[in-house]
Amino acid sequence: MFAVVRTGGKQYRVAAGDKIAVEKLSGEAGETITLGDVLLAGDGGEVKDAKGIVVSAEIIAQAKSEKVIVFKKRRRHNYRRKNGHRQQLTLLRIVAVGAEEKKAAPKKEAAAPKADETAAAEKPAKKAPAKKAEPAAE
Repeated sequence: MFAVVRTGGKQYRVAAGDKIAVEKLSGEAGETITLGDVLLAGDGGEVKDAKGIVVSAEIIAQAKSEKVIVFKKRRRHNYRRKNGHRQQLTLLRIVAVGAEEKKAAPKKEAAAPKADETAAAEKPAKKAPAKKAEPAAE
């Protein structure tokens, strides 16, 4: 089974066992992450619904790409600037491509209050009428 996922503004076609280098993701080497933004999924030549498909991956390492030289020059103005840049990358190994595991539903007994409690909660307690002050004796 394969999937097309989006991360870091780019799209990758992945299958179980693939290794890819993506824009830096938070996490340490050995941690497992899930790539939830699945655009397309398929099995062989068939395309499947991408809803509920989750791609789980293991972080192999945090690394840097090769250096890119940025050179700026303006003719006849004695202007030259040389900079380098190394992009931060995360190396991933795709562990599994498949359906999302559904979590167990909460128990209905604990979630719904009992009938006696709901009746008591709906009706506020009656207050005793205020006592009138007796007229002062002269």
